[in-house]
Amino acid sequence: MPKTNDYKRAYIWQLPIRIFHWVNAWAITGLVATGFIIGNPPGIISTKEATHQFWFGYIREIHFACAYLLVAVLILRVYFAFKGNKYASWHVFFPFKKEGFKRMWHVIKYDIFLQNEETHGSPTGAVGHNSVAATSYLVMFFMALIMIATGFAMYAPTATWFFPKIFGWVTNFVGGDLNVRTIHHFTTWTFILFAIVHIYLVFFHDWLEGLGETSAMVSGYKFVRTERIKKDEDLEQKNEIAKQENA
Repeated sequence: MPKTNDYKRAYIWQLPIRIFHWVNAWAITGLVATGFIIGNPPGIISTKEATHQFWFGYIREIHFACAYLLVAVLILRVYFAFKGNKYASWHVFFPFKKEGFKRMWHVIKYDIFLQNEETHGSPTGAVGHNSVAATSYLVMFFMALIMIATGFAMYAPTATWFFPKIFGWVTNFVGGDLNVRTIHHFTTWTFILFAIVHIYLVFFHDWLEGLGETSAMVSGYKFVRTERIKKDEDLEQKNEIAKQENA
């Protein structure tokens, strides 16, 4: 007779993390949409004089507003990586140990239908981020830094505020305006590809596991195996005892 697992509704994603997630998602969507228009502006036929039209200026304004939102969310997310709960901690984004690589390989095989979720306490159905997701977020963090650096480098020559001018050196560093634009463009595509895979895998895991993966970033709650929660609580208790003994 197959074993029936016991699940517990657990609070995983704190409110600031959920806000960062959705603001970041909308900021990137706005950046990509307006970025393609800026990179290849459509020819709009109008009877108005060019000086009486400002539609392209509004596109650029939206693009810059989304860029500043992305920067703000990135800074706050880094801060919360040290102040948030264990599921938001910076530690989860560095699963580069023997056990971490084992979990990563397990999740990859699970995602491409080469392995199912049968092992007790297996790495899939993770309480927070699974190892593959954590690694991909770390990569996208560095991609965001490249996107910000190259974007503000292009903005720097016409900017009046000090912040974009900080990145003026990037243009010379990468070898000129053309290289800056090329890097910025290809980095945009990494975000597009990441978003497609990310959305697919969220629905994929939610469909197969039924643990509330999709709604978790709205409510903050997921359904987690009771033994997994107990294991985490026991580990936290051991760490707390160790801290007190070393104090």
